[in-house]
Amino acid sequence: MSAPPVKSLARKEPARQERRLHPWPVRVMHWTNAVAIFIMIGSGWKIYNDDVIFGWLHFPDAVVIGKWAQYGLQWHFFGMWIFVLNGLAYLIYGIATGRFRQKLFPLSLREILATVGDALRFRLAHDDLTRYNAVQKILYLGIILIGILIVISGLALWKPVQFSELASLFGSFQTIRLVHFFCMSAIVAFLLVHVALTLLVPQSLLAMLTGGPVVHDDAMTVADAAAEAEATPR
Repeated sequence: MSAPPVKSLARKEPARQERRLHPWPVRVMHWTNAVAIFIMIGSGWKIYNDDVIFGWLHFPDAVVIGKWAQYGLQWHFFGMWIFVLNGLAYLIYGIATGRFRQKLFPLSLREILATVGDALRFRLAHDDLTRYNAVQKILYLGIILIGILIVISGLALWKPVQFSELASLFGSFQTIRLVHFFCMSAIVAFLLVHVALTLLVPQSLLAMLTGGPVVHDDAMTVADAAAEAEATPR
């Protein structure tokens, strides 16, 4: 009689999960957001021209969306819903998949100072697209918060009575307008930096179009461990 097969007690190594640096949901949401922001900024400038905040600032007709302010409002609401729904999807995806944790954390003061020092000495490396440096982490975290604030201030501008609780956070209607305007200015500044870095590192644009290089779960874990080691004071 043959002996029964003996089950191996050796622990099997988990299969490595391969995925693109930018999975297709990230790419779809990125370009959807780009269209929404383009619409909102152009139409927002048209709305601003109809009731300026700063007398010296007026946006040329060549860069606004909408022939009249009413058309600008219609375009703005259209872009707003795309921006809000797409933004909610992005936040849920980033939290649920752990992408925010992997790409934006940990973040330490030591890492920030080191990255700023490298940037000032023009020694900041851009060859590894799989990891963000401290400045990139701050910019992306900041723009997420700015996006949330511009939505809150926009709702308070749109329906100050219905959203009176939100409006009360700002104190006055003029303050809401100023907050909304400066949030828009911060987004435009971010876009200028974002486009400039894309021109300096064109493979980052290609990665957002094609998905970029294939990364492994264990490779991401090693990157996280290395980042944590750098953030730990010695």
